[in-house]
Amino acid sequence: MIYHVVSKANWQAALEQGYYEAPSLATEGFIHLSKKEQVSGVLDRYYKAVPDLLLLHVDESKLTAILKYENAPSVNEDFPHLFGRLNIDAVIETSEISQ
Repeated sequence: MIYHVVSKANWQAALEQGYYEAPSLATEGFIHLSKKEQVSGVLDRYYKAVPDLLLLHVDESKLTAILKYENAPSVNEDFPHLFGRLNIDAVIETSEISQ
């Protein structure tokens, strides 16, 4: 299982269009994801005081795009990166993030 933080509005838009594309897909070529133990650090670094967030629980075996684990030099950890759209059926659960 891997995870992705998303705003409720962006996830609703994804549900309506049938797939999810994070802004990073256009700017960096991939969607940032996290392993379970990395989620709290991601929230602390990038989402402090950001309201209305969801955590997507993604089943790696259901992904249709290429998934690679790559090093993030800023924290010296390997993170999962999805090189393409996130297919909705790979998201097996969503949970609200309370900060």
